[in-house]
Amino acid sequence: MGLLALALGGFGIGLTEFVIAGLLPQVSDDLNVSTAAAGWLISGYALTVAVGAIAVTATTAALPQKPVLVALLALFVAGNLLSALAPTYGVMLLGRVVAALCHGSFFGIGSLVARRLVPPERASRAVATMFAGLTVANVLGVPFGALVGERWGWRATFWAITGIGVGALAAVAVLVPGWAGAGGGAGVRGGGGEAGARGGGAGARGGRADLRTQARAFRSTQVWLTLTATALGYGGMFGAFSYLAYTFTRVAGFSSTDVAWLLVVYGSGLVVGNIAGGRGADHNRDATLLVSLAGLATTLAVFGVLADSRPASVVLVFLLGVFGFATVPGMITRVTDAAGGVPLAASANVSASNVGNAVGAWAGGLVISAGFGYAAPLFVGAGIVAVGLGVMGVAARGAVGARGEGRRGTGGEEVQGEEVQGA
Repeated sequence: MGLLALALGGFGIGLTEFVIAGLLPQVSDDLNVSTAAAGWLISGYALTVAVGAIAVTATTAALPQKPVLVALLALFVAGNLLSALAPTYGVMLLGRVVAALCHGSFFGIGSLVARRLVPPERASRAVATMFAGLTVANVLGVPFGALVGERWGWRATFWAITGIGVGALAAVAVLVPGWAGAGGGAGVRGGGGEAGARGGGAGARGGRADLRTQARAFRSTQVWLTLTATALGYGGMFGAFSYLAYTFTRVAGFSSTDVAWLLVVYGSGLVVGNIAGGRGADHNRDATLLVSLAGLATTLAVFGVLADSRPASVVLVFLLGVFGFATVPGMITRVTDAAGGVPLAASANVSASNVGNAVGAWAGGLVISAGFGYAAPLFVGAGIVAVGLGVMGVAARGAVGARGEGRRGTGGEEVQGEEVQGA
């Protein structure tokens, strides 16, 4: 039940992130701002997530994790309540920023708590369960916002999300056991992989390790390689996703009304990919990540070639979601294991994905502005993901070598948790 409570929190946070896309026309008209200014309600949220994930997690590093999760959901409720009541654009933007502050830290800290609720061999599936709320929100977010907004106004949407936030807060407070959120560390119970299997490092000593100890975990080459692969994988996928509406309507010839159900197809792929990625990562994490990134790069490239085909577009946008989100559970558990279980690493992974989103969207916009057409971001995305696949290959090879060195007692990644612990 604790995992379902975390998933409900993820669902509410995901709705807040995605729902605004379908409400921008109403918001800009009601608050009397330009479309460009209204767009900052999306980009401002994403930038806050990227910065806030690390800042908030670092600030709360020494605190028990369950109370922190409850406080983050209270912040989420406050931000959406502010948006629902906003008399001006400035207050609305402030509400978005306040709500975004909880996003990265909730998923980062929550992923560690989720791992402690299950045996080690189910760690990635536990993370996938928590992220299931986010994937379902991706499917329902835009149509939910549009439906509620059209019938009762855009403010009603934020009132509804506020109510979901209150329910999630109560569920986490009641259903997540105190021992799971006391900061026991991923390595103690839910740790799979290099550092987690040993139970060493900051994670073994507890998620409540001080900031200096958490920062030392970033000495690991494996941490940085995983963060880089995360940023490139997300950057390639969302760089293409940002312009899919144009690809559908101006290349494939779909009508603008078709875009909504096509995005639902994409969101359904996210749900499938999240489940499959969690199961695969528990079986063989690095192999699952390599296959997922290879599948994503291939899907984007083939999509670029067949973008003018409607049937192919439907199949490929589904596969885009599947391969794109199949990396998420494995990347989260990989980076936290490499860092010895510290919460800051999991939150940094969320930040890396948002940085990748911003860079990918920027690169996709560049090729469109240069006159290469609305299918061009798909090829750019394929190239970005291919680089990410290369980085992941280096990381996987390094992890295998480090395990071998660790068995011979010569150091490497196998002793990294001890280095963090004893530093």
